[in-house]
Amino acid sequence: FKRWTTDVEAGKWLQAKGGKPAAKPAEPAAAAQAEAEDEPASALSAEHYVTILDEATLVTWIDKLEQAPLFAFDTETDSLDNISANMVGLSFAVEPGVAAYVPVAHDYLDAPDQIPRERVLALLKPLLEDEKLLKVGQNLKYDRGILANYDIELRGIAFDTMLESYILDSVAGRHDMDSLSDRWLKHKTITFEEIAGKGKNQLTFNQIALEEAGRYAAEDADVTLQLHLKMWPKLQQHEGPLNIFKHIEMPLVPVLSRVERNGVKIDPAVLHAHSQEIAQRLVELEQRAHEIAGEAFNLSSTKQLQTILFEKQGIKPLKKTPGGAPSTSEEVLEELALDYPLPKVILEYRGLAKLKSTYTDKLPLMINPKTGRVHTSYHQAVTATGRLSSTDPNLQNIPVRNEEGRRIRQAFIAPEDYVIVSADYSQIELRIMAHLSRDKGLLTAFAEGKDIHRATAAEVFGLPLDSVSSEQRRSAKAINFGLIYGMSAFGLARQLNIPRKEAQKYMDLYFERYPG
Repeated sequence: FKRWTTDVEAGKWLQAKGGKPAAKPAEPAAAAQAEAEDEPASALSAEHYVTILDEATLVTWIDKLEQAPLFAFDTETDSLDNISANMVGLSFAVEPGVAAYVPVAHDYLDAPDQIPRERVLALLKPLLEDEKLLKVGQNLKYDRGILANYDIELRGIAFDTMLESYILDSVAGRHDMDSLSDRWLKHKTITFEEIAGKGKNQLTFNQIALEEAGRYAAEDADVTLQLHLKMWPKLQQHEGPLNIFKHIEMPLVPVLSRVERNGVKIDPAVLHAHSQEIAQRLVELEQRAHEIAGEAFNLSSTKQLQTILFEKQGIKPLKKTPGGAPSTSEEVLEELALDYPLPKVILEYRGLAKLKSTYTDKLPLMINPKTGRVHTSYHQAVTATGRLSSTDPNLQNIPVRNEEGRRIRQAFIAPEDYVIVSADYSQIELRIMAHLSRDKGLLTAFAEGKDIHRATAAEVFGLPLDSVSSEQRRSAKAINFGLIYGMSAFGLARQLNIPRKEAQKYMDLYFERYPG
């Protein structure tokens, strides 16, 4: 998708269509970063960092922030979970090297008096909620969530250095502040481990002495501002990435923040019942595997499985691990399952065991006691392709390809008097392919409003359109999307669990039907 959008932005697609070319194509954003990395960086100094402990100084700083055309902003908390985290302090930077930290909840022994958190937030609320006062941050989605805990809606979210870096070059490396500072400013930041320690004895931020915490927090704001001043001019040189940043990535920040905060309601009873059924099925699969092998063995033991498959059953290894042992990876087992029964049983066992450990057992434990919901984290700056990713838990990968997986989705429920609405583009990738390839068969199918996956299934399986089953349509969908991205006959055979010759036949029929 990104390659296609790059062609569109560069005018290549329009030129291919005979249209007017777009403006001069932007040079690769990576080149801009290379230029920035070659430039000498100004040294960062903590000389003008301040820790604010009295209201008069805070009011003076608020006046500075209100007069600034842009200021950097960061929160310090006692947890990375922004639903349950408590705010420990806030930091600001108004110009390079000029930054302040406002502690509100450092509670270690002999900690100095601080302005009460309620008073600090009351003074800052108008500033933080003012749409006209532009802010820059590093992963502002997190900070927005923290402020929401205190009934403050962060507005004026203009720039996010994490996203600026990601849009400039999504694969340049990590987009966290420490990495960006090293890459763009040639400055080694104070790391959290340096002031808080590591492992089980690591301090939370409220336990860190203000002498260290103040410099660390002020540096966060200062580095954020200086990163923006470095990256923004580079991003402005590239119209396509700039538009994506301004019109897609930044507007998405508050949306994702709200989605994360809302969370999702699940029914733990459904998952518990399903978990018990999976446990019973795992016992049955284990017994079946023992019967095929002729002896008992631990299905979760790679070493024992290697012995059974490649020594006792005499199956020829397809791949070896870096250590030289025969591989029993999912990819290898899927290929072996086309010819042998035991790998097929092992695959089903592994799949169900993963469903049980990842979803039916784990999701109920992830219900937040404060909200009664599960809250995921969405990441805008992780994948190389521009897609979102989701962790803790991954709610973008709830299984759907088999009945056991689909049942897990039944545990996701709407609150009383609400419904869950599923909205998706209708076969968007195939529509783009039809538009760009101008294949007459595909264009006709879409123009007539046909279900393209069902139509493909009818063609490939030789059935009337109204006789195509849901499973056959799902297989046709795999063919459609797989072949778009260059899937081989072997890959298709493995995905559909059919012989390779049959998969090749399906591919031949597909390209005969859609030659464009």
